[in-house]
Amino acid sequence: MDAGAWERYRRAITGVPLPAALVDLDAFDANAARLLDLARQGGKTLRVATKSLRTPALVRRFRELGTDTARGLMVYAATEAAFLAAQGFDDLLLAYPTLQGSDVDLLAGIARMGKIVSTAVDAPEQLDALAAAAGRAGVRARVTLDVDVAFRGAGLTLGVRRSPLREPEDVLALADRIAREPRLLLDGLLTYEAQIAGVPDASPFHPWLNPAKRAMKRASVPQVARVRREIVAALGARGISLRLVNGGGTGSLAISARDPSLTEVTAGSGLLDSRLFDWFHGLTLQPAAYFALQVVRRPRADMVVCHGGGWVASGEAGPDRLPVPALPEGCRLLPLEGAGEVQTPVKVPKGVRVELGEAIFFRHAKAGELAEHVNELLLVRGDRIVDRAPTYRGLGQNFLG
Repeated sequence: MDAGAWERYRRAITGVPLPAALVDLDAFDANAARLLDLARQGGKTLRVATKSLRTPALVRRFRELGTDTARGLMVYAATEAAFLAAQGFDDLLLAYPTLQGSDVDLLAGIARMGKIVSTAVDAPEQLDALAAAAGRAGVRARVTLDVDVAFRGAGLTLGVRRSPLREPEDVLALADRIAREPRLLLDGLLTYEAQIAGVPDASPFHPWLNPAKRAMKRASVPQVARVRREIVAALGARGISLRLVNGGGTGSLAISARDPSLTEVTAGSGLLDSRLFDWFHGLTLQPAAYFALQVVRRPRADMVVCHGGGWVASGEAGPDRLPVPALPEGCRLLPLEGAGEVQTPVKVPKGVRVELGEAIFFRHAKAGELAEHVNELLLVRGDRIVDRAPTYRGLGQNFLG
């Protein structure tokens, strides 16, 4: 970590009300270059996962940095897709199914605008809802089949619980149903390998499990590749060509980019390099996003208390979901208190003095969820704020209720 970062960021936010969140543009741009390079090496385009940024200005910045390699957005809600389409974005892949009437009508409305929007599906009921909306709007709805590529072995299933589509025959049955519905168009496959992309190699919290996790990830790579290959081949044998075959995440990008079955890969969190990526092997990324809390108390010489801070990440509850005090370096949470809604005590290392009223900078465990807590991200270069980027929240948008 940059030894002078604490001083630079303190100067940058002088006079800014706290809490506040910032993005270091030099680190963001370096991370973008790294992710884009991995995609290019594998001959893939890179679709940015908007839920990892939740800030239109940063999505736009990444696309501008990526020129021809950065192509399309992966979105997480129909309302978000409609919002981004209205902002001028195109080629939207909604990665989570929906049957809600207002949602499918929004999706049909995007298509009626002449923009590309494709929705993940894995069940006939979802197809029925999308087809009905497409009929009302006089368009064809693009659909992407979401295939489960979780690891299976030794009686275990490891990966996120997503789709019931696992075998080529499952996919073909739904593809046949799509072919019989003139208001639908089979657009692609979504094959997210969460058990590779989302599982750290060297977690400090359960170190005895790390060797087994690494072995599972190694075993999962050829299994995922086989499932993709077989399904793409089965569809090809039926004369079905696909616009996109999507896979990957930041944690598996280097592997997925080399999979010949894929046409594109997805990443997003790596642009900000949130805390969870500290425990992945082979990622040469730079922390780019922080939030600053005001120091308001000093209960003893080696401890301060920050105002607020309980910005805990989603997922399985545990210490890896807590934010961590990152700057000044060497600070740490108290294990019996963690990060609290109204106050967060921090142990300060010997030789470091943080005055009352000054800021400690924290890293969030997950990238996009930071944006749910602030109305804007301060875009910093060096020791100056060069711009302010409204988040979805700051733009009055709340896509997950």
